[in-house]
Amino acid sequence: MTSLADFGFSVVRRMCGVSPVRAAGRRRGVDLRRPAQSLALALGLILSGEMIRPAAADPGFDRFVRDLWPQASAAGISSTTYNHVFTGMDPDPDTLRLMEAQSEFVKPVWDYLSSAVSDDRVKRGRELLDEYATVLSRIEARYGVDREAILAIWGMETNYGTFKGRHNVIRALATLAYAAPRRGDFWSKELIKALGIVQAGHVRYEDMEGSWAGAMGHTQFMPTSWQAYAADYDGDGRRDIWTSVPDALASTANYLAEHGWQTGKTWGYEVALPRGFDYRLADESTTLSLGEWRRHGVMRANGKEFPRPQDDAILVMPAGAGGPAFLMLRNFYVIKRYNNATAYALAVGHLSDRIIGGGSFHGDWSREYLPLSKAETKELQEELNRRGYNVGSADGLVGPATRKAIRAYQKALGLIPDGYASVVLLARMKLDG
Repeated sequence: MTSLADFGFSVVRRMCGVSPVRAAGRRRGVDLRRPAQSLALALGLILSGEMIRPAAADPGFDRFVRDLWPQASAAGISSTTYNHVFTGMDPDPDTLRLMEAQSEFVKPVWDYLSSAVSDDRVKRGRELLDEYATVLSRIEARYGVDREAILAIWGMETNYGTFKGRHNVIRALATLAYAAPRRGDFWSKELIKALGIVQAGHVRYEDMEGSWAGAMGHTQFMPTSWQAYAADYDGDGRRDIWTSVPDALASTANYLAEHGWQTGKTWGYEVALPRGFDYRLADESTTLSLGEWRRHGVMRANGKEFPRPQDDAILVMPAGAGGPAFLMLRNFYVIKRYNNATAYALAVGHLSDRIIGGGSFHGDWSREYLPLSKAETKELQEELNRRGYNVGSADGLVGPATRKAIRAYQKALGLIPDGYASVVLLARMKLDG
């Protein structure tokens, strides 16, 4: 028996030429417990002349959106918002393409830093340091986060707002929630938070642009991070990280502050290691005070003393013994809460130093020590396991067990036991048979 709601949508289908599958999807934004309301909405679309655009049918996506409605409704999303957003929506093909891309190329840290901390980006950062001096001063005083760090994240995330992404965030998140079932709960949670942002009027749905993975605005917040940390600097009632630079910068400062930023302290120091250094200390987990590192012969690369010998630090060598070494302080790991990649946090720290007049790194990179791709890392792990250096499952990811095994292998061959997985090491291993 055809219900009143189904009849209403059948009218829309016949008049608009929309397939039954897509028309069924129109009901996602309507409280299906109220068929009269569904009919009113359907007929209202006809009478107002607002025709539903035809789209390529995707029964699975239609079903996903329909099934998500109870969860969204329970989170306070209205049928009006839901229908406005999802009417006519189909999966974002670019998000699907980028989600499925499994690049085997790993960018060396020196190439990453060269583009991330370019002269142009440094120059623009210095200009913005002056342009937003008053705003940054107030944000720094309010949140206790150094202005150059805030600017550096802005520069890294969107090149100071010049490229915030061209994807509609809600469409991208819906696509990921639908097409990435292993992380479906995560993407669905982000999607519903994004719907709430639109419903609360902080940004129009049509203006909610960001990355293919749902990161939004000048400093690329995910919706749940926006909800937890976004700030209304200008007091207009909206936490607008899309068009308000002060709101975006204050939001970033709030994020860093809430994760433990230490005011007036640096992220780390480039250091020089002594001859005969015990590389077992460079395991990215051994924490010593700067004074203790100094007693191990570790000195600042520029020859200056550490200003606060009591500060704790961890020794990090992003490219092994063939590249610069750094003692990383707490603020470095706060930056990693924004993006967990060591190269990213190093770039943010270096860019922040350059913006306030710092120079380039002193050490050079041994560029033949290229990092391994995931497939090559898996091959290296299999070779280590075969030789009795147990790394566990060969998963293509370099973790503590793999670094420990590499060190043991390097020590057995009389090499510097830095634990760094490189193409040179894999080649040496293959030669050894």
